[in-house]
Amino acid sequence: MASTKLIIAALGLLAVGATSAAAQQKPAVKAKSTATKAKPAGATVSAATLAAGKTVYTQNCLTCHMADGGGVETMNPPLGKTTWVLGDKTRLVKVLLNGLEDVEIDGEEYRNVMPAQPHLTDQQIADVLTYVRNSFGNKASAVTPAEVKAIRAANKK
Repeated sequence: MASTKLIIAALGLLAVGATSAAAQQKPAVKAKSTATKAKPAGATVSAATLAAGKTVYTQNCLTCHMADGGGVETMNPPLGKTTWVLGDKTRLVKVLLNGLEDVEIDGEEYRNVMPAQPHLTDQQIADVLTYVRNSFGNKASAVTPAEVKAIRAANKK
């Protein structure tokens, strides 16, 4: 009977040792798998930038483009997943600086006039465009104040 208890105790220690060894390996494997995941395009955008951009959007864009970015059919284009929002940043900055009217976006025509917003600072334009490019189902790179400044300067020539 004493030998049976020894065998059971030995098996118990082996089981604990195996569990302990397995537990030590799992975090290393888990850490490796999370370290190799790619970050989405908008992952580097700070919460502060998005919050500032949302404020500018609420004050200047929401009336026409709506809270959900859906726009108004045939009048104001939607901002979610369009080539204009996700594409060329220069073109997008120029829309805010120069305004826009009678435009076709992704095969749909929009007739309402978007007034120019040159009163917005480079920072405000960068924030609102970064917000739009990372809201309404979008994931795109940030627009920087330096990019806006360069486009604004070239736009004046």
